[in-house]
Amino acid sequence: MDIGLLGPFLISVDGLSVFVELAPKPRAVLATLVALAGEIIPVSALVREVWGDAPPVSALRNIQTYVLQSRKVLARVTGLHPHTVASELLVTRPGGYTFNDTAAQFDHRQYKELSRIGQRVLRGGGVEEGISLLSRSLEVWRGAAFVDVMTGPALGSLRHQLEESRIGTIEALSEVKIGIGRLDEAIFDLAPAVSDNPLHEGLHYQYMRALAVSGRRAKALEVFNLLRLNLVSELGIEPGAPVQQLQHRILNSLDLGHTAPYPPSTGRMAPVV
Repeated sequence: MDIGLLGPFLISVDGLSVFVELAPKPRAVLATLVALAGEIIPVSALVREVWGDAPPVSALRNIQTYVLQSRKVLARVTGLHPHTVASELLVTRPGGYTFNDTAAQFDHRQYKELSRIGQRVLRGGGVEEGISLLSRSLEVWRGAAFVDVMTGPALGSLRHQLEESRIGTIEALSEVKIGIGRLDEAIFDLAPAVSDNPLHEGLHYQYMRALAVSGRRAKALEVFNLLRLNLVSELGIEPGAPVQQLQHRILNSLDLGHTAPYPPSTGRMAPVV
């Protein structure tokens, strides 16, 4: 069984993918248990995930109902007997519930493992293998994480972590492609990421570099101007020094062949929105 959270919530069994059909609250409960598979999730944490700090008096009973509904969906999708689902898949533990992390493959874990190995391989000098691994990790994504799930504190935090990791993977992949002259591929990777993250300076920096090195300096300057407009109007700040310095080099037609990647230690990467 394969379970996908990087895009619409779906479950695949024997090659057949089925979107999880649950109302928003039970969907959030099941998604939380799946996202944190292998951990015992206290009922109190599930209550907080669904209702925040204002749960109804029936919250505990409702959580039990949502777990029961989730088990019915799992039984229908997998073909397992409901008792088997309850004893081996979505299991009741003292004080909470756990989803068996050995019973399925999870796309968010697959992504993280491929990205981790890919970046390690790149650091070791394995350029082509590293590019392949990072590309495969990004192909795991079918859309935004938890795109059709109501998120509370736990899922919201995990979604932010995953999206930031995805951006870091795109930056690492584009950096190595720019370095070996595969500029069109880097531009292709960066264009949608920049569009989806209009305040993220690191992505814009890499996009400007790829465009400028490929000879599209006017387009690179347009990217800078749009980033500046968004940062000033949304956050009231100017682009950071690295981006401004890159703009200066492009404006003055200076050599960009050895321009460094965006420095992660500057703390100027705007939050994902």
